[in-house]
Amino acid sequence: MAQTVSIIVSPEDQVRLAEVIGDRNSPQKHVQRARIVLLSAEHRPVLEVAREIGISRPAVWRWQLRYAEQGVDGLLRDKTRKPGKPPLSLETVARVLALPCSNPPGSVTHWTGRAVAKAVGISLRAVQRIWDAHRLQPHRLRTFKKSKDPAFAEKVEDVVGLYMEPPCHAVVLSIDEKSQIQALDRTQPGLPLKPGKCATMTHDYKRNGTTTLFAALNILDGTVLGRCMQKHRHQEFIKFLNAVERAVPAGKIIHAILDNYATHKHPKVRQWLADHPRWVFHFTPTSASWLNAVEGFFSIITRRKIRRGVFKSVAQLEDAIRAYIRYHNGQAKPFVWTKTAEGIFEKLSRLPASSE
Repeated sequence: MAQTVSIIVSPEDQVRLAEVIGDRNSPQKHVQRARIVLLSAEHRPVLEVAREIGISRPAVWRWQLRYAEQGVDGLLRDKTRKPGKPPLSLETVARVLALPCSNPPGSVTHWTGRAVAKAVGISLRAVQRIWDAHRLQPHRLRTFKKSKDPAFAEKVEDVVGLYMEPPCHAVVLSIDEKSQIQALDRTQPGLPLKPGKCATMTHDYKRNGTTTLFAALNILDGTVLGRCMQKHRHQEFIKFLNAVERAVPAGKIIHAILDNYATHKHPKVRQWLADHPRWVFHFTPTSASWLNAVEGFFSIITRRKIRRGVFKSVAQLEDAIRAYIRYHNGQAKPFVWTKTAEGIFEKLSRLPASSE
């Protein structure tokens, strides 16, 4: 096909097209069509026009032909399309929404888009559009566990109160340990990320040992004090508490939020707590680790530093963890808790009753 066409644009049309391009209220599609015609009037090759505007050559030919047949008015008017299929009936839409909420036939656990499309007699894409419009996602599943702690309400009010209204002249710390962090080395080098292809990493790996990260998140400024240790017994926990004790300025009460891990309630830990009267332990309810703020930091460091990392030794892994903690503290922000205790109770009340 010819790569260069001759378009003759009258002075009047040149003025109109220039006005379309110069008008900030003109739709971008009209501006694009006007530019196609004006560049073509300069006898430029079709490929050059397409590259400069960022479209395909058939698009250039289409609007050159439209201008030749209908002038400037043809560029500013879209052709009406032939009527397509009639819209789906309300009964069909209602059935597409109802089926995923019912028990599926056979031995499967849930409805799929193709199964619904086959049952209703419409296309898979039609089912997907209806689900998207109504925010229905049968393929997703979220897990939960309702705490059976008899003091659940009191503990939630205690911890949430510390988050939302921390006491004056005190430090509020969320403390926990992330155990069994593996130093994994890949069996082969991966390929880096590039346009059109994601980064790669071998599915198999070599284990080079583990470490445990003890961390204390300061609620007031968002900084983290972390220590890596080989084990996570009460001895290591007491060592970490001593490190926190040295880091917190004298004269400040320390409110520590912890989960119910046995190490945190070991007799020697209780004795250490009795010997340090400025410390106050606040335990989260059982099966409610989401209430411990430092868990959010563990999730972040796992996703951003550990999961994709390649570590040839435990020492290399620990160096990487310490480096990330320094990076985090360099841009730390105060921890902000927004959900009130009453809001938590109201949401939990909507859960189904326990079957036990």
